[in-house]
Amino acid sequence: MPGLDPGTAQRRDPRRLLFLWWFPWKMGRAGWGGRPGNTELLSQNRMDPPQVVPRKFLPYKNAPFCPQRLQKPGRSRQTPCVTQPWGTGGSRGAPSPASTRGRSCCWPIGPALPSWKEPLKAPAFPPSALRGKSRVPFPGRGCLTARCSIKPGSGGGRGHSAGTARAQRGHSAGTARAQRAMGNWLVNHWFSAAVLAAWLAINIFLFTYYFLFFDRDERYFYTRAILGSALAWARASAKCLNFNSMLILLPVCRNLLSFLRGTCSCCRRTLRKQLDHNLTFHKLVAYALALLTAVHTIAHLFNLERYNQSQQATDGSLPAVLSKMHLQGGEWLNPIHSNHTTVEYVAFTTIPGLTGVIITLALILMVTSSTEFIRRNYFELFWYTHHLFLVYFAGLVIHGIAGLVRGQTEQSMAEVHPYDCAEYLTQREHNCTHSCCKDPEFGSIPAESWKWVLAPIILYVFERLLRVWRAQQKVVVKKVVMHPARVLELQMQKKGFCMEVGQYIFVNCPAISALEWHPFTLTSAPEEDFFSIHIRAAGDWTERLINTFQLETPRVEVDGPFGTASEDVFQYEVAMLVGAGIGVTPFASILKSIWYKFQQGDQTLKTKKIYFYWLCRDTGAFAWFNDLLASLEQKMAESGKADFLTYRLFLTGWNTSIANNVALHFDTATDTVTGLRHKTIFGRPMWNTEFAAVAAAHPRSVVGVFLCGPQALAKSLQKSCHQHSSLDPRKVKFYFNKENF
Repeated sequence: MPGLDPGTAQRRDPRRLLFLWWFPWKMGRAGWGGRPGNTELLSQNRMDPPQVVPRKFLPYKNAPFCPQRLQKPGRSRQTPCVTQPWGTGGSRGAPSPASTRGRSCCWPIGPALPSWKEPLKAPAFPPSALRGKSRVPFPGRGCLTARCSIKPGSGGGRGHSAGTARAQRGHSAGTARAQRAMGNWLVNHWFSAAVLAAWLAINIFLFTYYFLFFDRDERYFYTRAILGSALAWARASAKCLNFNSMLILLPVCRNLLSFLRGTCSCCRRTLRKQLDHNLTFHKLVAYALALLTAVHTIAHLFNLERYNQSQQATDGSLPAVLSKMHLQGGEWLNPIHSNHTTVEYVAFTTIPGLTGVIITLALILMVTSSTEFIRRNYFELFWYTHHLFLVYFAGLVIHGIAGLVRGQTEQSMAEVHPYDCAEYLTQREHNCTHSCCKDPEFGSIPAESWKWVLAPIILYVFERLLRVWRAQQKVVVKKVVMHPARVLELQMQKKGFCMEVGQYIFVNCPAISALEWHPFTLTSAPEEDFFSIHIRAAGDWTERLINTFQLETPRVEVDGPFGTASEDVFQYEVAMLVGAGIGVTPFASILKSIWYKFQQGDQTLKTKKIYFYWLCRDTGAFAWFNDLLASLEQKMAESGKADFLTYRLFLTGWNTSIANNVALHFDTATDTVTGLRHKTIFGRPMWNTEFAAVAAAHPRSVVGVFLCGPQALAKSLQKSCHQHSSLDPRKVKFYFNKENF
């Protein structure tokens, strides 16, 4: 059409409009991700028809189309291709040799789209060409840069130099990310790592030192002649067992930990964070005890078998001669004095053997019943078997009294030294007059286990007596409230009860069980004249407790309170509180305390901003603390600090009726689910986005992240803390804290 602008003609031509709809739809059907109406019109030459390219493949506006990007749509950090002019020589469909000599050639990216003058037809190139399956470039218009260029004769691959550069950049970026992750991990866990390293170092030192001692010491020369290296394995593991048995009780002395956390003025934040890992350290020591017990038991099984073989031997060897000495007296070396004595007889009739069997069985029962599955589904089994620790420590104290494993006495060493006289024991005659003809005498190794565990046992006994005394004090149940989703609220009073935010108590109901004590987080504030807990039906004991309170008000006993990580929430400038379901209870106490501080005009509050996240599966759970959040909204608005608290409520489980109701009342001022000003969010939070927003809003603050919820959520939050913490001490840092009971 002479005299008509091509662009105007293209816009008016109905065939062109039809193609603009058909081509993106075709790309979507071919698997390229294009969608109708989601396109960009680009023109490399005003006289050429514009090309239709899906937006998702264009990371930069007005960037020319590059098929290499279609191979990996997820790559969003690519630089746009820069068009290069064609060479003057050669035909229109291919570059000239002169233009490609010494540099990467710009090959065409595909056929020209249908012009307004030509009949409408589909593109001629196969879909595999844009999917990266075809290594043959196809003719057409356009140009590729070195970023996505195809050299003549190369089969359509990317440029080697560009690929190498990208690989180097990717390797450098990966190394930088790994170094930053390691640095952030050290920022949050350096003290825990130091404690763990010290514990491992002491265990390794004890094992190595006593292994070499019993493997080389002169007093055990004759003992090694019978037992070999199994002696060193048994004694070295026994020393490590004593050390870890000394530590196993300290992490569960809750009153001691609460004293160190709250009373001790020198207890800084770093040490308090380590106190929050008391149960983790308790489990670690327990696993070490199980491993060392296995080593100790296997080594002694070898010892008993070699004792038996030496006693039955008649070849006149040194082990046989030593086993026949002093059978009628008390200076013997081999505890098996007869050929008719079996290993089983020694294991179940002697004090070391019998106590060893009892200790091992008790430890096996305690460890196996402490798994996550049993603790959550059969708590009574875990509770009762864990009290076998009394049997364990009683057996440990008396285990080494009899002293089956012996060494040569000091007096005998001075008279007949083994290095000088060992050869005479197998070659001497009946009328021997040599100074080495006298038989060596042996004595037992003194029992030392009680020295290791005496102080922890006394401390734990005092702890238990204090807890029993506090449990006997009268508790008055002031109010009982039944919330949705079978959640029971108990408001109680007790003389002399003093608490802090985020603490927990142990509750016992004698009408259900006289021995079972269960931990519950306090949901009341320290400023209130009562203390309260919320109990969700999550097992046999809680089900029976809720049913009992629905019929009558039974007597309850309370032990506590005890400190947790949530106590430190007001030590941070910025705090992120994350609760999952009933895990909101410690943060209810914190939010109530904040309400009282605003009401009383407290100016000593260090915290400037709180972010609160509550994840629930059903809408009924939000009713537990709806009134509290509504009161906080009103009080902060009246105090002129409406931006002090930002809370987000996430509903992770919903049905069609809830979604339709929310959509119908979307424009209302309050949320239809909770009745609060902040709208409920359907789904789970994107933690990377939340942490990035907090880091951007507080670039120079120390942010405390507090969680009461499942372990999977804890791993996600801990990872986000590591990723978004800065190694620069002047920039933002996230410290992760988790509730442990």
